[in-house]
Amino acid sequence: MRLMNNLLGILLLSAACTSGVDTEKSTLKVPSERDTGNNLSDSEKLIEPKKTVVDKKTFPNGIRIQWFEKSEGEPVKEGSVYEINFKTKLENGEVVDGNYKLKRDMLPFLVGFGMQTPGFDLAMKELRVGDFVEIFIPGKLARGEKGIPGVIPPNAPNIVMLRVGQEIRPLKTVDGVKVWRLEENPEMTNAKVGENSNLAIHYFVGTKSNPRYDNSYQRNTPFGFGMKDVSLIPGLKKGLLNTKMYDKLYIIVPAKEAYGSRGYVDLVKPNEDLFYDIIIMDVDGKSVAKN
Repeated sequence: MRLMNNLLGILLLSAACTSGVDTEKSTLKVPSERDTGNNLSDSEKLIEPKKTVVDKKTFPNGIRIQWFEKSEGEPVKEGSVYEINFKTKLENGEVVDGNYKLKRDMLPFLVGFGMQTPGFDLAMKELRVGDFVEIFIPGKLARGEKGIPGVIPPNAPNIVMLRVGQEIRPLKTVDGVKVWRLEENPEMTNAKVGENSNLAIHYFVGTKSNPRYDNSYQRNTPFGFGMKDVSLIPGLKKGLLNTKMYDKLYIIVPAKEAYGSRGYVDLVKPNEDLFYDIIIMDVDGKSVAKN
């Protein structure tokens, strides 16, 4: 149960803090005195600003980046997953976001699919593995006119302290479908997803133009389906095959393995890739049997 609670906590943080927050259902809280004081965790200390700035750059869209450490590592690529350590503040210094909220040194971040804000993605693509930076994101590229009620005012700029860790390589790539396994329970070898399995998952799904357009948490219940269901997107089936119960996965499904040139109503544009953020809650009723 400790692993399961950990997995749920990670996904809920990504829902609230790094994943296109639903402004009417935000679970973010105004930071406590500890969050803005000097009692910093080891994770937070790694992203405390330094006095020496080794480089800086201002972009036409209003984003400003200054480097405290500039790496010779690989450039950050769109569609890849990296470990990041970050803290987001408002101009008054109030801390509103960060992986330290889960007491984790790093969290996975997929570049280019709106896991955070438009400005966050744009800035990430200017960085390299190993960089340590401060990013100024203007309000229009942060949470915009809506903000996050009670947490981030409308049109408020974000100031992000960010350290880029190593790239997380995909677990597998099948017909262009990329799968990352971010957390797992190694004991679940008897609960693998097969061709005929029935699953229950908690998930978010979105595209570059419409991040996180659907998620099971808003409905407060996992989504159940069978791998043989004719309505199942082919690429999602390929991505889930041979994964296990309690796996936390990122899955990118290319358009040709999703809705293709026809798109999907007003949610998915023609020829758009899909991004799924998934925890497998049950495989063939084994979670019920285990409990």
